Amino acid sequence: MLANKTIAVVVPAYNEDTQIGMVIETMPDFVDRIIIVNDCSKDKTAEVVMQYIENDKFQPIEIKNILEKIKHNKYNRAEIVLQQQLKDELKHYLPSEIVNKNPDNQRIILINQLKNGGVGAAIARGYKWCKDHAIDCTAVMAGDGQMDPDELESICKPVIEENIDYVKGNRLIHRSAWLVIPKTRFFGNSILSILTKVASGYWHVSDTQTGYTALSNKALNAIRIYDIYKSYGMPNDVLVKLNIAFCTLKEVEIKPIYDVGEKSKMKIFKVIPRVSWLLFKSFFKRLWIKYLFRDFHPLFLLYNFAIFLFIIWCPYLYKVLKAVIFSQNLSFETLFAFTFIGITSIQSFMFAMWMDIQDNERLYK
Repeated sequence: MLANKTIAVVVPAYNEDTQIGMVIETMPDFVDRIIIVNDCSKDKTAEVVMQYIENDKFQPIEIKNILEKIKHNKYNRAEIVLQQQLKDELKHYLPSEIVNKNPDNQRIILINQLKNGGVGAAIARGYKWCKDHAIDCTAVMAGDGQMDPDELESICKPVIEENIDYVKGNRLIHRSAWLVIPKTRFFGNSILSILTKVASGYWHVSDTQTGYTALSNKALNAIRIYDIYKSYGMPNDVLVKLNIAFCTLKEVEIKPIYDVGEKSKMKIFKVIPRVSWLLFKSFFKRLWIKYLFRDFHPLFLLYNFAIFLFIIWCPYLYKVLKAVIFSQNLSFETLFAFTFIGITSIQSFMFAMWMDIQDNERLYK
């Protein structure tokens, strides 16, 4: 525990039988539960974890499942309805099984996914366990040992002490980033970070792809965990969902770690197009849900007006480019429309972006 608050770490693992032991052994003592989600590994990941569970001598505090039946009275119907909703929620996740016979009293929890779903799906299932047990602070660490356990406390403390909803590690502000991070990763991270700023509304966030994070219980209950993107776009999708829920965010400097025996399963040039499309859709989702249905804001009109003008401007852009290439003359009306609509569209979009930045300033700590 930290400051009398329960701490859990979700560890997604896929074919990590050579690395998962290191993650377990180096986990700080203040961590009350280590939730290892085995994403249908083809190696001996599950067997290795089971050995650690059987040999574990750590005496953790008891953490009870809040889904245990509540005694009905005339005052607690609201609690019973919410509890039933939590129970019904499990059907939205991939089929899985909790291996532990007594998870309420064991520190290491092994959840086996019965179908491979991707890193996002594995983390979501771990989040679900923590949500059902009302964990105060839920962190995520990779199963390949690529995250320094000594930095976990600095990741969790803002959630515990400052009531921050979501804390992300940031490798890009570390002075060794350019020297240590592979250049293709650095390039891909930079592109996705820029797109994520626009899509999520967290305009100051930079290292969007790091998985070293901590989430408060409030934030855990504020979003639909089962709806998290199931693959490598998960961190980006979570940021959008948290922003829609008006959750606060803070970044903490962490060191970039590579070459500790991990084997990357991410193909950066396949991931960028997929995540870019996810962010494109998420941008409009955020606009409609947050700035129209939940809390109307003029930037909703400005963004959509700018996009509408851009669509009208495209035919004029085609005519101008065609005229330039084939040395054709254009009428004054065409040039005027091209210039006026284009400038108005850009100005509207920039002004909407400025309002977006100002409105979300309160969420970045």
